Amino acid sequence: MAKNLRATNSTDGVMDERTEKLIDECKRQEESCLYTSASFFEWLKSLRRWRVAFVVVPIILGAVATWPLLIQDVGYEWITGVCALLAGITPAVYKALDFDVSLGGVAKYAHQFKILQDRFRQAWRVTALGSSDDLKKEFDDLMTRMDAARSGSLTAPDRFFKKAQDKVQAGHYAFAVDVKSSIPAASGQPRDISGQ
Repeated sequence: MAKNLRATNSTDGVMDERTEKLIDECKRQEESCLYTSASFFEWLKSLRRWRVAFVVVPIILGAVATWPLLIQDVGYEWITGVCALLAGITPAVYKALDFDVSLGGVAKYAHQFKILQDRFRQAWRVTALGSSDDLKKEFDDLMTRMDAARSGSLTAPDRFFKKAQDKVQAGHYAFAVDVKSSIPAASGQPRDISGQ
């Protein structure tokens, strides 16, 4: 099937090369944002589990440490000592790892890249139907926002990128409207989310 190069704003009815290139670049940036945001969301889920562990474990250790004292049982002083030590150290480790700041930063960037993904998709699917100048302006604005998002230089660990990549290729982030066929992609086969 041939690509539709017709544009309503073009004098000869054919989309100009600049618009085609901008659409291709919007698609590239959309895909980049998809993988980046998905990686950050996978990382965020892991950080949240760690945060829960760092909050709950000291409470449990504190309870275990006091139990032998409450029942006045001798011979368990080492359990009391070890549990009390770990209950005291765990919040310090949590603070030293700066999990709250990391969690906030990852959530912020996941959100930014997800919004940019949607905006790039809207640019090539909707704004491109208007004038070439409108598309160029929208693209430039989005790239300024993309540069600002990238300026944080936050990179998800590779294992989270691999997880995100697997999910994207399995179609977890594909909308039904973007999938040409209502039949789900075969296991391990990526779905076409390009919209072509």
